[in-house]
Amino acid sequence: MPRKFFRKYLPSHESVRENRYFSRFGRFLHHPNLWHLNRHSVAGGVAVGLFAGLVPGPLQMLTAAILAVPLRVNLPVALLMTLYTNPVTIGPLYVLAFGIGSLLLEDGNGFTTPPAFDFMQFSESVEIYLRWVLSLGKPLFVGLVALAVLLGVLGYFAVQAGWRLHVVHSWRRRARERRARPNRPLQP
Repeated sequence: MPRKFFRKYLPSHESVRENRYFSRFGRFLHHPNLWHLNRHSVAGGVAVGLFAGLVPGPLQMLTAAILAVPLRVNLPVALLMTLYTNPVTIGPLYVLAFGIGSLLLEDGNGFTTPPAFDFMQFSESVEIYLRWVLSLGKPLFVGLVALAVLLGVLGYFAVQAGWRLHVVHSWRRRARERRARPNRPLQP
């Protein structure tokens, strides 16, 4: 089971409680669901991580931690799930978010290509580029929120369904193995 595999890499509840860095946060980091691997905690961690992954800038993991603690979902899973956004994926995700935002706002302007960046006129190019980014404003913001919520919901239900399928498959496999064993009569 994957839970046994991950359990050896995740900290135990006692080690978190006794850690000098985590103990400063008092009871906030002591809830068992923040560290245990169960279906609801992991699914919630995936949802929080996918949602927080679209937060602009370097605040994704901080947002995931801030959301995971009060929602009492698996904190390490939430932090790891934010890593789906990286320099390779962030561009296509933001273009997708802009498209979703334009659809939701029924904005007919569409996506404009970014201006050419001229390093010889650096300050002017930065100013033009910033104006272009700000022109994307409302559709991009609405699209980011919508895409983040959509990814979070899809991630939550995908983990719930996958976990359930894994458990049912394990039950059926064990039942087949029990039926395949020869029945031995009990000896008095």
